[in-house]
Amino acid sequence: MTLWFTSDLHLGHENIIRYCDRPFADADEMDAELVRRWNERVAPDDTVWVLGDVALGPIHRSLARAAELVGDKRLVSGNHDRCWPGNKQWERWVDPYREAGFSEIVTEATVDLGDGVVVPMCHFPFRGDSHDDDRFVPYRPIDHGGWLLHGHIHERWRVDGRQLNVGCDVWDYAPVDATTLRAVIAQGPAFVPGGG
Repeated sequence: MTLWFTSDLHLGHENIIRYCDRPFADADEMDAELVRRWNERVAPDDTVWVLGDVALGPIHRSLARAAELVGDKRLVSGNHDRCWPGNKQWERWVDPYREAGFSEIVTEATVDLGDGVVVPMCHFPFRGDSHDDDRFVPYRPIDHGGWLLHGHIHERWRVDGRQLNVGCDVWDYAPVDATTLRAVIAQGPAFVPGGG
């Protein structure tokens, strides 16, 4: 069994292609390619943590695409997930996300990447945003000096200090495995602009 991580798929979200300069003609092409890349890497008995913003657009259609993704899917909800507690009527959306195959839905969690590397996860980084100003500050984790796995910032960075972005925009539009993330952490804090 392999442990995988990703975030910010934005299934069904046409505008994300333009916002993040994604190499797809439209949302249908993007969704099909995100599903293909996920399913060619992830085995049915693998676990995949999605650190938020899995589906937008026509939500029932987008969640149906999420249901095509194999593995034991677990969601750390983000601001664009209708089941995120910061959204109105979020409770009524938990069941549709479960029906799309998410076995666990939380707002933050801690994960063991192996070899004694245990890190917290949240959709949001300690600081930084996909916009110019930090939004959702009350929902951000507190920086206690350790590493953090996160999403939310799309293509802005892969590593910024001890903030490690697992977003699909900086990992070839596919989940990244725990072994790779341990290797990044072993290299130490760095800032790599543009997801380098």
